[in-house]
Amino acid sequence: MDNIALIGMASIVVGGLTTAIGSIGPALGEGRALSQALSALAQQPDEANTITRVLFVGMALVESTAIYCFVITLILLFANPFWNYVVEQGAGG
Repeated sequence: MDNIALIGMASIVVGGLTTAIGSIGPALGEGRALSQALSALAQQPDEANTITRVLFVGMALVESTAIYCFVITLILLFANPFWNYVVEQGAGG
C-alpha cells in the first residue's frame, strides 16, 4: 500500500472520528442548556425575554464547537495538506 493510500485512509478515519466525537459534546451541552433554561422559565416567567436571549447566544457558542469539528473534517477530506507534501516528495508509490 502506497503513502497516498495511507494518507487517504487516515484522513477518512480521523475525519469521521472528529465529526462523531466533536458532535457529542455540543449535543449534550445544548440539551443541558435547554433543560436549565426551561427550568428557569418555569420559576421566573417574567424574565422570559432575557432567558431566551441568553439561551440562544449560549447555544450558538456551543454549536460553534461542532461547526469547527466539521470544518476540520472537510479540510482533511478535501484540502489535505499532507497529500501535496507526499506528491512533491515523489513518495506516492
